[in-house]
Amino acid sequence: MAPVNFKSSFSITHIGTATAIFEIDGVNLLTDPFFSPAGTSWDMGGGNVLQNVETPALGLENLPPIDAILLSHEDHPDNLDELGRRLLDGRHVFTTIDGAKNLAPRPAVRGLKPWETISVLLSGKQFEITATPCQHLPGGECTGFIMTTKDFGVSNDGKPNAIYFTGDTVYIDELAKIPEKFHIVAAVMNLGAAFASLPDGPFQITMDGKQGARLFQIINADYLVPMHYESWGHFTQFGKDLVKVFKEEGIFEKVCWLDPGKCVQIL
Repeated sequence: MAPVNFKSSFSITHIGTATAIFEIDGVNLLTDPFFSPAGTSWDMGGGNVLQNVETPALGLENLPPIDAILLSHEDHPDNLDELGRRLLDGRHVFTTIDGAKNLAPRPAVRGLKPWETISVLLSGKQFEITATPCQHLPGGECTGFIMTTKDFGVSNDGKPNAIYFTGDTVYIDELAKIPEKFHIVAAVMNLGAAFASLPDGPFQITMDGKQGARLFQIINADYLVPMHYESWGHFTQFGKDLVKVFKEEGIFEKVCWLDPGKCVQIL
């Protein structure tokens, strides 16, 4: 149940991996566009080969009008593939500083530093979007996003109600600053406990269930929405594993599960 003063609607259509449509009062934001069919592979070097095993639930031709794109990072094909890049031209795109440079020349692509906030008018509705820190692969930039708008209202302690998309990250202590500024109504988390092969050994690059539960509890969010835990060989924790962890951590009742290709009302 949404807070009493939360006057917006929020639904998610999960397309696959970290790709989803966030619909907020008729405004459509697309996260990390990936649309390649099952069996597509990319040689990332260093013994890392990415291959997806499931075709995304929707194709480009099935998308509604997209008002903006939340791009956690542009340099990994499981977050932005060749098909997804077709959507970047002529649209508002929010991403990292490096990402904006690498995607130039596209004047509507905006790079954000951690904790930087911008205002944007999307289909007549004003949003404030704040970038959040991430720890993904060493040497690369990645960002999460916190979104607020007037109709989200404020919490009992006066902080703005907000929706949080983690992007690809493991748990880091800096994220504990979030509840100092926001009341998170829904936290959409990229999980899966993904690992990359580095010279020093396997390196975790997305949260596992325990880290996700810890972050959920520390930021005192109302609902947790898991994504990014299927379709790839470098993931090590899947849906059934998350169910077990969330029950053990006592948060299962606050989890909203997505069904690929279907619109799920969150708030």
